[in-house]
Amino acid sequence: MKLLLENAHVEGIRYYEAYRKTGGYRALEKALKMTPEELVEEVKKSGLRGRGGAGFPTGLKWSFLAKPEGVPRHLVVNADESEPGTFKDRYLMEFLPHLFIEGMIISSFALGSNVSYVYIRGEYAWIPDILEQAIAEAKANGWLGKNILGTGFDCEIYVHRGAGAYICGEETALIESLEGKRGNPRIKPPFPAIQGVWMRPTVVNNVETIAAVVPIINMGGEEYGKIGVGRSTGTKLMSACGNLKRPGVYEIPFDLSVEEFIFGDEWCQGIANGKKLKACIPGGSSVPILPANLLLKTAKGETRYMNYESLSDGGFQTGSMLGSGGFIVLDEDQCVVRHTMTLAHFYMHESCGQCSPCREGTGWMYRVLKNIENGKGKMEDIYLLWDIQRRIEGNTICPLGDAAAWPVAAAIRHFRDEFEWHVLNPEESQTRNFGLAHYANPLEVVSA
Repeated sequence: MKLLLENAHVEGIRYYEAYRKTGGYRALEKALKMTPEELVEEVKKSGLRGRGGAGFPTGLKWSFLAKPEGVPRHLVVNADESEPGTFKDRYLMEFLPHLFIEGMIISSFALGSNVSYVYIRGEYAWIPDILEQAIAEAKANGWLGKNILGTGFDCEIYVHRGAGAYICGEETALIESLEGKRGNPRIKPPFPAIQGVWMRPTVVNNVETIAAVVPIINMGGEEYGKIGVGRSTGTKLMSACGNLKRPGVYEIPFDLSVEEFIFGDEWCQGIANGKKLKACIPGGSSVPILPANLLLKTAKGETRYMNYESLSDGGFQTGSMLGSGGFIVLDEDQCVVRHTMTLAHFYMHESCGQCSPCREGTGWMYRVLKNIENGKGKMEDIYLLWDIQRRIEGNTICPLGDAAAWPVAAAIRHFRDEFEWHVLNPEESQTRNFGLAHYANPLEVVSA
């Protein structure tokens, strides 16, 4: 079942007329006949969880919004999709902008936000023009502006371009940047729901989360909640990339097995170039990497599914996270040490430098990994890496420190022999072909 991408390939769907003909803005018409409290309750009933990475219940987050008398409230949409391996929000904004804008207007009405913002990453240079056009079309047809459909509700949406900083994907850093300041995360509390943009109550949600509000209102929260598995309700957009035959953006049901997603003809169609599956980072670069045996089966031998609970089963010892949905697949020839070094360099570069564990620790991890990768490492460097990541995790203002530490910890936990091999074979390590030596019965777990 497709709830978001059902009409993605309709000709002209980017523009108002085609979107309207496919039932566009019908959910907004329905929403404007409800009260804001009823809308929040529908989102609660749906069980919708934030699609940006944390997976926090959206309706619950909305209910935390403070409503002081006479103080404006704001909706800010986080379109700073900077997580390596993640590009599903780009797809929504580029090809289905009116779906996203309709979700924004409904959410703004539910939250009492008369002025709402889209904060979009600087590298998406062409997408703000698409969004601005969709906003102008919506306004020209009476869906934005003053007294929308005679309801007395006023709403304006503004697109704010970021300058290309990963840290601004963190909600308080995003707010600081939106206010025109350096994008440094704020200490919480107070949380944005109490003091957000310009110290006013603010809800910050992801693009996909806001787009999902449209089918929730169309079909009703309870019906939406029946789709999926347990606390993973609705559908999820996944950005599949890496060594796959058919990478791309997929809308998946939560009862889809990981094996079917990778090897199924309807989905990614298996590993490219006839290679074997070695490992995967299932939720964007910041979540723990899993070897093939733990990616397809849990530690108890049960099938893993593409949902929040199944992927995290066993915790970080044997599990990972669905995260932002950036599904990065590695084949048998890929070097985990090299990939971990690349990620460490990214987090070192993107650290705002506000917290010393992150500022110093990310650079330290990168330099140690670079030495190991380049044949200059020592066996004690592996213990040093473990110690550094342990001292970063949980000791920073924002989660960037955790995001930098988790990939290193998981790589050592599951692929320690590769690190040791680099140390013991400094000259040969440049071949970076490690096959499937990590698994007792590798072909049993990686064959389609």
